[in-house]
Amino acid sequence: MTAPRTAAFIDGIAFWSPRLPGWDVASAVLAGRAAAPVQAARRPAPELLPPTERRRAPDTVALAIEVAARACDAAAAAPAALASVFATTHADLAITDYLCSNLLGAPQLTSPTQFHNSVHNAAAGYWCIATGSHAPYTTVSVAEHTFGAGLVEALTQLSATARPVLFVAYDAQASGTLASLVTSSGLLGTALVLSPSRGPSTAASIEWSIACENPPRLTPCEDEHAQLVAGNAMAPCLPLFEALARRSGRVALGAGPRLALRIAIRGP
Repeated sequence: MTAPRTAAFIDGIAFWSPRLPGWDVASAVLAGRAAAPVQAARRPAPELLPPTERRRAPDTVALAIEVAARACDAAAAAPAALASVFATTHADLAITDYLCSNLLGAPQLTSPTQFHNSVHNAAAGYWCIATGSHAPYTTVSVAEHTFGAGLVEALTQLSATARPVLFVAYDAQASGTLASLVTSSGLLGTALVLSPSRGPSTAASIEWSIACENPPRLTPCEDEHAQLVAGNAMAPCLPLFEALARRSGRVALGAGPRLALRIAIRGP
């Protein structure tokens, strides 16, 4: 069973991983116009954060704020005015592992700063503080379906409010004992500014629908591109960004155990 299609527009696109540090680089590689850089970047340095906070911010916060800011720049959108949806499968696994180990060994020495960075909405909170935003935000986690489910949430808000929505999706490296329980490596962050109408910054127009299938028939990404994100938990986003890089295509993304988000993409 498939719901009726709904139109939307993408005004800003951002992408960051160590091998594809920025949408300009990523779009050329994902469209087959260029080879990926050999040298990997360590992590982004979001200019939106003051220098001290930029150095202290955990990887997940730096990553999420970098792609959110770049998507807003591309869309010529005021960050503080946008409602936002943040999606992350695991939030910050390194900090969670640190806290669990600390609670076992020396609970009295637990860092308050590390604790507040461990919560699932930490990146969204930093974003609102950095931009001075009082707009509503939502955080989403749906295991391996997180990217698709988060995008469904953002598109649903867009349809309900007829106002632009910022969608940010990211995941980081698993470490310590938790790495034996969950799989994620490297850094991968993406962001989209979604709009209800075409504008001067529109990068793509889309039609989307939800299909109830058991199991969902999903679009695979190309093998060489999957290798570039090295098993990051947010890798299910790749088929969408491959299509966006080519400015056309149809993709089906997992949005739940029996749900597929189907998207048809056209150029501006």
